[in-house]
Amino acid sequence: MTKERVLSGMRSSGKPHLGNLLGALKNWVQLQETYDCFYFIADWHALTTGYADTAQNREWVREIAIDYLSAGLDPDKSVLFIQSLVPEHAELHLLLSMITPLPWLERVPTFREQQQEMTDRDLATYGFLGYPLLQTADIIMYKANWVPVGLDQVPHIELSREVVRRFHHLYNVKIFPEPQPKLTEVPKLPGLDGRKMSKSYDNTIYLSDSQATLTDKVKTMMTDPARQRRRDPGNPDVCPVFDFHRIYSTEAERQEVAQGCRTAGIGCIDCKGVLIRNMLTDLQPLHEKRAYYVAHPQEAMDVLVAGSAQARTIARATMAEVREAIHI
Repeated sequence: MTKERVLSGMRSSGKPHLGNLLGALKNWVQLQETYDCFYFIADWHALTTGYADTAQNREWVREIAIDYLSAGLDPDKSVLFIQSLVPEHAELHLLLSMITPLPWLERVPTFREQQQEMTDRDLATYGFLGYPLLQTADIIMYKANWVPVGLDQVPHIELSREVVRRFHHLYNVKIFPEPQPKLTEVPKLPGLDGRKMSKSYDNTIYLSDSQATLTDKVKTMMTDPARQRRRDPGNPDVCPVFDFHRIYSTEAERQEVAQGCRTAGIGCIDCKGVLIRNMLTDLQPLHEKRAYYVAHPQEAMDVLVAGSAQARTIARATMAEVREAIHI
């Protein structure tokens, strides 16, 4: 049987961090074993909020290419490509914009939410309003059946289905499957200061961080704010460090650390020492692969460029169908 197709991407708006690894990349690696997977670097999407400062765009594309391969994405199992190297995405986005009612875009929840959150940027642009439509073009270009997303992105996939239905109705064709969200469970991963891990908060552990840098960052992590002294008992349920233990430590280690915290049997330095050891062990294969690609960055880029050529072959075939449908 032909495998169902999965598509997802990551914006090149900065270096990937642990939240990206645990919330997306690890899941993508698993999906490529059973699905026909297309994973891309969304460098056009990065412009929707970062259009005013593009100096590091190419550097970030290289960083993500390295992290894709270091995390385990395999060009023999998945098509790995760069969005801007497949210009058909822009053409399909343009054609879809001709048929998409403006209120459909205005009602996407993230449109208002991000405008309110990113008050330091002017987001009153069509590019920002229309980025869910560009996402639609990304998805349906490859006739993807599934899009791995968190709950906050589900309205974007619903928009994609509405646009597909409208296209089919207007032109009396059936070209695209209606994409469905493949919900992914994103583990709770706070940043170094206890807030959500985010590049905008400068509280991240990057995949590119060395073992020494990771160690130093974990040592400075916020813990239970009520535990002021070594002899004070703590509460692991409100400690950001313990959220990392839930991911990287064994059940026995978690019980031992939690008990030691609650009774003041161990200090925060001891707790973090266990976590650091487990994190470094878990991330060692990624760090080893990453060291190779950092020394040979062109190899990583060559993989993405080759994948882009492969993706473009499919995109051209799709656009031939689209042009025929609308008589262009």
